Amino acid sequence: MNSKNIKHQSAEINRRKFIGTAAVVAALPLLWPENQVYAQNSGNPSSFSEPARKIPVKDEVDVIVCGGGPAGIAAAVTAARAGASVRLFEVNGCLGGTWTAGLLTWIFDIDKPGIAQEIRYRLDERGARRGTDKDNFVYEPDEMKLLLEDMFVEAGVKLRLKTQLAAAYKDKNRLTTIITESKAGREAWRAKVFIDATGDGDLGALSGCKWDIGRPGDGLCQPLTMNALAVVRDVTQLRKYICFYGGDQLWRSEPNRNFKAEVRRAGIEPSYNVAKLFHVRDNLILMMVNHEYGVKPYDTDAMTAATIHGRREVFTIARGLRSLEGVWDGLQVVASAEQIGIREGRRIHGLYTISEKDIAAGTTFEDGIARVNFGVDIHQLAKGVHNPGNEITAKPYEIPLRALIAKDVEGLMMAGRCISGDFIAHSSYRVTGNAVAMGEAAGIVAVVASAGKRLPHEVSWREAEARLKQMGQR
Repeated sequence: MNSKNIKHQSAEINRRKFIGTAAVVAALPLLWPENQVYAQNSGNPSSFSEPARKIPVKDEVDVIVCGGGPAGIAAAVTAARAGASVRLFEVNGCLGGTWTAGLLTWIFDIDKPGIAQEIRYRLDERGARRGTDKDNFVYEPDEMKLLLEDMFVEAGVKLRLKTQLAAAYKDKNRLTTIITESKAGREAWRAKVFIDATGDGDLGALSGCKWDIGRPGDGLCQPLTMNALAVVRDVTQLRKYICFYGGDQLWRSEPNRNFKAEVRRAGIEPSYNVAKLFHVRDNLILMMVNHEYGVKPYDTDAMTAATIHGRREVFTIARGLRSLEGVWDGLQVVASAEQIGIREGRRIHGLYTISEKDIAAGTTFEDGIARVNFGVDIHQLAKGVHNPGNEITAKPYEIPLRALIAKDVEGLMMAGRCISGDFIAHSSYRVTGNAVAMGEAAGIVAVVASAGKRLPHEVSWREAEARLKQMGQR
């Protein structure tokens, strides 16, 4: 290398050093406040005082819905169709919650008017539903994602995905503002009425509502389940092992016993005592083989461990079955759920608490917003432990509007499994068909309340239902 090139290279290196140094120096005023705060807090290793900051208020609307699962989508679409300005926040990257991110693939107790009926019709239009029963069927989860997004676009719902609820604030006792966290940063949002459709009652808890969880006495919750889609070479050869073959229900019967025997033949004892397969379409099936016990959905470390353990068990069972060859040859997991399935979270205290007595008596209410036909279904609370409660016979009963209205905070409603009920009643109304009906009711009541400058508890169900009839949803 000649001296001219050496001089040029040296000059270039010096130029780069200067630019790099200048960039660091320029950044120092921006970094210095954080460094200064860190220095102030470094003397206390057990805590950190975050500095106060102003959070931008991004929008103010009539109705805010937190959670985009079956209850949330029904609430948001109904409110928007009724003319309200609506925002919905969802932590996952899609709408549908357990239907989609959780890969549930089946729906119970959805033969109801309004949004529930519409979803069934629109799945049929797409060829995405299997089964002859209008109340109990199998669907394709990714078609459901598209369908729900189409409904949001058509209704004009303002949607934000990948956004976590972080805080809630009240004016006196009325909820006025929520704070979210996302890659857009920390942002504030205001509304006249809020609906907690998070499933786990996150908004209610952040707002200061009292709540219950699990079985009275020990707080044990129903287990979590990691679902997974799998492909097989010839689904017709697995008919004797599939409880929803062709979309029609044969669950808790011979197919489940046959399937469990095959898992055991592979040398594996599934954590879910009633492990089962569902036929989604063609050679695509759903594996529901996992139970994760003793986990509270707000315990993030436990949820993380359950997710990892559950996914590992699904693959272990799939590989074990494949090793048997024969009808299982070629079995392959193609997708495991993004969101582990949660059956039970917080039950937010409402103006009325649905009880075991209500479901045993088939209670009806003047403000009954939906009829529940699903029975008591309590999964094992611990491995090998018999659970009292499943022997209770539930008669068809109604969910009162009061169970959807928070008792401790004004301007807040609930929809889905976080409504106000006891442990036994929750095990019945928690299924997703009922969540849709609850969401629809909460959505229309929120519209009537916000339009009339009233609170939800000041709106009668008769008035709200009349609005649904005007919209053609009844």
